[in-house]
Amino acid sequence: MNFEQCFKESRTMLMEAALGERLKREYGLAIDGPVAMADLICHKTGKSALCKLWLEYLSIAEEYHLPFLATTPTRRANQTRVLSAGYDSALLYENVSLLKEIQSTAATPMFAGGLMGCKGDAYTGKGSLSAQEAYRFHAWQADVFARAGVDFLFAGIMPALEEAKGMAMAISDTGLPYIISFTITPDGRLIDNTTIDSAIRSIDQHVKRPPLCYMTNCVHPDILSRALSHDFNRTLNVQTRFLGIQANASPLTYEELDGSHDLKCSDPVSLAQSMIQAKRKFGLRILGGCCGTDGNHLREIAKSLGG
Repeated sequence: MNFEQCFKESRTMLMEAALGERLKREYGLAIDGPVAMADLICHKTGKSALCKLWLEYLSIAEEYHLPFLATTPTRRANQTRVLSAGYDSALLYENVSLLKEIQSTAATPMFAGGLMGCKGDAYTGKGSLSAQEAYRFHAWQADVFARAGVDFLFAGIMPALEEAKGMAMAISDTGLPYIISFTITPDGRLIDNTTIDSAIRSIDQHVKRPPLCYMTNCVHPDILSRALSHDFNRTLNVQTRFLGIQANASPLTYEELDGSHDLKCSDPVSLAQSMIQAKRKFGLRILGGCCGTDGNHLREIAKSLGG
């Protein structure tokens, strides 16, 4: 069964929890270079740490018999950054290869995704691209992932409609299924002030092959619930197309979290309760964790889904 078939047939899919925060805090790894986490694959310690985290998350999906989604740690590994760091496309191939190795051990359906991100700041929208600029800028990474054999592509924390639209155009050309995940605020909008409903409509109408669905990551489910409850987002379009969240453990906003030196998080049970409430209210089908989450949070989410 391929990713698109599994998505259509599954009531719920479990997505990985945090990588970056855990790699820094639990393993003492530095991820502040040009490509962030993408070159951890080049070092024995980094590669081992990634494997341990993915295997931990996969084991939870297996325990609760849920399809599992994981993505390469390559949000910042666009062509400009990869080349400036002295690497080439082999860096992306190696990241996909490691994730595929994990996938080969899975006792539940597992899908390996290629993670992409905006050129500028995902939380302020600074440095975002026009649609045509984004199409040219992101095509290289999308094409490399397609050749490397990922199951799907994932555009993470996209703050601005135009860049998300251009990235969707580039991804659409690969023929791979894909998901666009927005950076959203409690007022129901992307960082560039576009409503969630308008953003979905615009991208769906603009690309040859629309995303499989839309979602958000790096935000608490309570903030998502507030965002989706605004009248302008209570549309059939949003109800049928906005279907997931990789949740922060903290209910604080981006502005409150930005630059924080200590880890902000809520306990696993309360996060899982908020996740399930959002799932029931808005029909979400992909649930996972982002900043501040670990295996304990993901286990409680999976347990709630099983219940």
